[in-house]
Amino acid sequence: MNSAGLLVDSFGRVREAVHEAVEGLTDEELAARIDPDANSIAWLVWHLTRIQDDHLAGAFDTEQLWASDGWADRFGLPFPKDATGYGQTRAQVDAVRAPAELLLGYHDAVHERSVELVGTVTNAELARVVDTSWDPPVTLGVRLVSVLADDLQHAGQAAYVRGVVERR
Repeated sequence: MNSAGLLVDSFGRVREAVHEAVEGLTDEELAARIDPDANSIAWLVWHLTRIQDDHLAGAFDTEQLWASDGWADRFGLPFPKDATGYGQTRAQVDAVRAPAELLLGYHDAVHERSVELVGTVTNAELARVVDTSWDPPVTLGVRLVSVLADDLQHAGQAAYVRGVVERR
């Protein structure tokens, strides 16, 4: 397997985990919080998808689907369109309410774009610097691993919350 194949497989695993965490849940179950400061499934999936959309768009110098494909308007969230979830308050987390179809629609669109972007990545391209605001500068390889790690962590959290919500 080459780098591109490994990346495509990895992002496919994120998609599978997201679908397992979301499919079949009601809007109320997706918005449930197991603690007042905990994140809901809806917020976790929205956030991990926003990060994937934002970070891959930046790394490959393309537009985010959130804005370019109208997902921001469909979600209608009460914060700036460039919000990704970092540093959000309890009230902002609670504001992320969306049906499964909308969450999965956005995630699937971002997944398809991600697979297109990473599907031809070569080993040499992984060393390309994509963010000079860090010391050391961030390469494409580091950025992709970071996105995958964040996505899988949040997908796992969403699966955990689902289990708690279903047992209530």
